[in-house]
Parts: sequence; C-alpha cells; structure tokens
Amino acid sequence: MENSLFPKVDYLRISITDRCNLRCFYCQPSGEVPIFHPHQILSYEEILQVVQAAAKVGFRKIRLTGGEPLVRRDLHQLISRLLAVPGIEEVTLTTNGVLLEDLASSLFTAGLRRINVSLDTLHPLKFYRITGNNFFHRVRRGLEKALALGFEPIKINMVVIRGINDDELEMFARWSLATPFIVRFIEFMPIGPRNGWHPSKFVSIAEIGSRLNNLGTLSPLAPVASDGPAQVFLLNSSGKIGLIGPLSHCFCQSCNRMRLTPEGRLRPCLLSDQEIDVRGLLRGNGSEDDLVRLLDQAVLTKSRPVRSLEQWPQSGSRGMSRIGG
Repeated sequence: MENSLFPKVDYLRISITDRCNLRCFYCQPSGEVPIFHPHQILSYEEILQVVQAAAKVGFRKIRLTGGEPLVRRDLHQLISRLLAVPGIEEVTLTTNGVLLEDLASSLFTAGLRRINVSLDTLHPLKFYRITGNNFFHRVRRGLEKALALGFEPIKINMVVIRGINDDELEMFARWSLATPFIVRFIEFMPIGPRNGWHPSKFVSIAEIGSRLNNLGTLSPLAPVASDGPAQVFLLNSSGKIGLIGPLSHCFCQSCNRMRLTPEGRLRPCLLSDQEIDVRGLLRGNGSEDDLVRLLDQAVLTKSRPVRSLEQWPQSGSRGMSRIGG
C-alpha cells in the first residue's frame, strides 16, 4: 500500500551504529553521551531481513549511516549482501571519511560506488575545534583514495554554521571547481537536545546562494532522483554545487525516506519522536510477512509536517548520532 497524495516512499536510511570516531559538537554535544550495548543494535543478519522486507514494500535505495558506519567491522560484507537483495537498486554510504583511506578498496570491491563525506571545514585547526580530533589529513587522504578507485559521485556535505565555518563558503565552492566533488551546503538544524543551535548561527541557502553568485554564474540543473532534497547548480559551467535548506525551504511534502535507528526503531519522520519497534518483531519470531505488513503500514501512515522557519522548535529527544545521519 502507499499514500497516493505524496511521492512514493522508497528510500531507507539505516544507521548501523551510534558509535563514532569524531565528537562534532552539533551531533554529540558535550557531556556524557550514552551508547548502545552491542546486543542492543541490529546484527547484519537482522538488517538484511529488514531490507529484504523493505524491498517487497517498494523501497529501492538504501543508505548506510551512523554514528560513523566505518567503525563497524566487516561493513563490506553487509554491502555486498544488500546489493544482492532483489529489488534494491542502490546502496550508498555517508561517512566522516576518517577510515576511508583504509577501507575504500574493500568497499569498492563489495560494489559500493556512491559516497557522501561529511566535512565542515578545510582548515586542520578548525577541524579539531569542530570534531575534537586531529584527523583532517586522514579525511583528505581518504578522499584522494576514493577518487583514485573510481567512486562516483563523491558528495561533500558541509553543515554551515555562522561564526564557525561560514567564512569558508567561497573556499568550498572553489574546491568544486578544482575537483570532481559535488559540494553540498546544508542548513544547520535544531535536532536533539543541546546541539548548540540558535537563530544567530543559522545561515539560509538564500544567503549561501547569494554569496556564491559573487564567484560567477550559478546555473540550475534539472533535478534527478539522486539529488534528494538538494537544489543542484553548476558554478561557472564546471563546479557542481548543492544547496539543502530543510528549514528555509521545507521539503516535507516531497520526502520519500524513512530512517532505521541502530537499535532497530523505524522513524517515519526525522522531526518526530514517533518510532516503530522493528527489533521487537525480529527477535520475537515475527515472520517476514509480519515485517512486510509493519513496513507497509509505516509507509501508509507516514506524516509530513510542513513547517516554516518560525515554527521550528528544538526537535526531538534524540541527537543525530542516535538517529542516523
């Protein structure tokens, strides 16, 4: 079943761990951040069961996230099995890139081709201030390794925060002119408690676009499915730029995705604490038909709460590391 009023829900983002080798202040705020015990998170076999059922419901794209997904062992084995599921057309990965240099070859051999790398600064010292670790050069080497292997596209996700990294907008944009990377600028969102969001730190995609126009011509490209919520432009006919405005340009009405948390709870909407217990069904001897029915009902009842910037509260009780990016 599907709700014909909205686009088909065919994209499942699966967080395979809440653990991370960085400590970005807006994702894992200061203080004690509890992590799930290994037995609480879904096993690879359980994730495979979910994806097999999801494919029968109509899901076609899977994105693996975290935490940091590359900290979980033998990820390449999961990827090769997911790509073999009938009906699944694409498996992608979002990573912070710290372990990419070491693991890119095994991921590529497993069949992975599309990756997003979260990188909020091109300055090593600022990287340390944002993430709490001196891994900037590891990330750059990982990106070079991914390019050499033939990953395509490689998208760079930059969360723009006023007073933190908004002075680097032009630098990132020029980077897109010098490399094959697609650089995507993302508005800072108030997700979870204590992530440091404040209106004074918010930079809209309208402001970002205006500043980038000073570098040359931004030409809009016709949207394709792989763009997701991004508005994509060519900068000076060569650099590829994406603008993602979840606050100023709410895309709830066109949302085609759901999220599965590390411990097996399905979240139809990022901004809502409504969750559906998938792990309980998996470990309670539920059948595949039961799982298909659960996912089908979740798709049918998925809400799309259209919000304006003025209506945004600090959203949800979970931080992003426990939801999945």
